[in-house]
Amino acid sequence: MAVRRRDLITLAGGAVTWPLTARAQQTESMRRIGVLMIFAESDAEGQGFVTAFREGLQKLGWIEGQNIRIDIRWGATNPALIQQLARELVASMPDLILSSGTPTTLVLLKQTRTIPIIFATVVDPVGSGLVPVCRSRAATLPDS
Repeated sequence: MAVRRRDLITLAGGAVTWPLTARAQQTESMRRIGVLMIFAESDAEGQGFVTAFREGLQKLGWIEGQNIRIDIRWGATNPALIQQLARELVASMPDLILSSGTPTTLVLLKQTRTIPIIFATVVDPVGSGLVPVCRSRAATLPDS
């Protein structure tokens, strides 16, 4: 299932809108975002996602080279390469990581549970074990 650029911008852009107080405190240092793409760097769809992500961040006031740094890694659907790139990204200690799919997100979650991971194009986050099942209180209330 393909994700439209607008959906990616909404998902990822909304997740990186840090509180205004955090922005004010970061005047001297840059926020760092790691990106792990399942695509090859030459893939047009992958490049489109990255472009949309950057544009979404710019609309929110996050300018690459001014107040954020984006480190992108391209996994090219190669499991061994994805493992290596995930280790590199986590070791670089970014403020958050954007993951482009289920395989990259699963690998990243094995590497860290402390760096926030934003994922896109995941078909079934609960079924794949990326997020826990949420049992709502409303679901257990009797009908009135």
